[in-house]
Amino acid sequence: MLICDSQSPNVMGYGSSKTALNAVTLSFARELAPRGIMVNAAAPGYTATDLNAHRGGRTVQQAAEIIVRLAMLEPGGPTGGYFDENGALPR
Repeated sequence: MLICDSQSPNVMGYGSSKTALNAVTLSFARELAPRGIMVNAAAPGYTATDLNAHRGGRTVQQAAEIIVRLAMLEPGGPTGGYFDENGALPR
């Protein structure tokens, strides 16, 4: 049995939203590839934000690095993927 306290995010909702994000990423990547547009998802890691009362172990600047890197990809780069600062992650 999974028990969540009032300080924990809805684990099932959180996981479901990440699964949906993967599906939308792939769908947009396939639809936009003929136009040369790349679509990827980024995993910024557990980042200190208002969402977690700033308990995350990463700064916003650290989390933004993968987002900026994906935004700066050269034409012909990867599309439809899920990445963190170390590279591709399984979907």
